[in-house]
Amino acid sequence: MALIKSVRGFTPQIGENCYLAENATIIGDVIIGDQCSIWFNAVLRGDVNSIRIGNRVNIQDGTVLHTLFEKSTVELGDDVSIGHNVTLHGAHVGNNALIGMGATLLDNAVVGEGAIVAAGALVLANTIIEPYTLWGGVPAHFIKKIDPEQSKTLNQRTAHNYLTYAAWFKEDK
Repeated sequence: MALIKSVRGFTPQIGENCYLAENATIIGDVIIGDQCSIWFNAVLRGDVNSIRIGNRVNIQDGTVLHTLFEKSTVELGDDVSIGHNVTLHGAHVGNNALIGMGATLLDNAVVGEGAIVAAGALVLANTIIEPYTLWGGVPAHFIKKIDPEQSKTLNQRTAHNYLTYAAWFKEDK
């Protein structure tokens, strides 16, 4: 069973029909929507500020979500995919966005709806990524605009695939 820990009077709230890997860690002021999946070795550390996660979000293996005390929060919209080994520190990610494996997003960065952050990218603090754009590199920079329908198809397919994967693990209990 996942480690779910209260701190400073805050107890994580988990939505309906979520999958939490046995070694996922969820601490403090964290609210997770419905049909989400939190995968192996992921850490959602809401000890110093809030983490808010929409519906059908997948937070993949080894990812860390954290914030700055009284300065930044984490907010993820609906149908967001956070790739393996992402560090997301005090950033906001809009609906239907995809954050690639190994990316790092720093405090008060904003990723717009349907945007894609490429694997390994470093999104600096206070960066604003417009909706339906692709960003990558170190530091991350604008690469190109993405057709909204293509973005929606790709990003929602990834998010919905993780609903299927989570169901496999629920069945094998």
